[in-house]
Amino acid sequence: MRKIIAATFVSLDGVMQAPGGPEEDPVGGFKFGGWTFHYFDEVGGAAMEELFSKPFALLLGRRTYDIFAAYWPYQKDPIADAFNPATKYVATHRPDTLTWQNTQSLGPDIVATLRRVKQEDGPDLLIQGSGNLIQTLLANGLIDEIRLMIFPLLLGKGKRLFGDDAMPAAFRLAKLQTSSTGVIIATYERSGEIEVGSFVTGEPSDAELERRRNWK
Repeated sequence: MRKIIAATFVSLDGVMQAPGGPEEDPVGGFKFGGWTFHYFDEVGGAAMEELFSKPFALLLGRRTYDIFAAYWPYQKDPIADAFNPATKYVATHRPDTLTWQNTQSLGPDIVATLRRVKQEDGPDLLIQGSGNLIQTLLANGLIDEIRLMIFPLLLGKGKRLFGDDAMPAAFRLAKLQTSSTGVIIATYERSGEIEVGSFVTGEPSDAELERRRNWK
């Protein structure tokens, strides 16, 4: 079965908006576009090379598709060489405007289409950017692996990676690296259901029982 992998740059406070440059996504008055630029070193570069080293199909929301389609077809570098020929699956209400080569719409039922595509033969599906699409997939338990590059800064307002509607699930840490600039590069793989427990021992006090009643 094909995996859906979300690979995302994220700040300490969970913002993922416009990591690549000031003009990338200034929606909502976001002022810090390009916030990843000064943090890349050899470790970060090697992690990106590894991410794109295996065959993949791109899975994109419409905003990220528009950003990519206006940039990557006009570049000549290893990432462009990987992105341009790859199949792109796009969540969009305007399928007739998809002009980048090898692009297809996910149709009106994104979740049903991706459940089917995951069962087909082919490379894994790699999400880049696409915050709204990620929210939909998390809510439906469709993301199998999350690869985060966590940057040591707070951005305040901005589009965030995680919302309140994600389907609860446990993940295991499969790989961890740290760059010379303090970026944490972590790969998490889905590992089943959440297990809960308690550090409380002995019988609860009357005060604790009262607290529980008041907090329901």
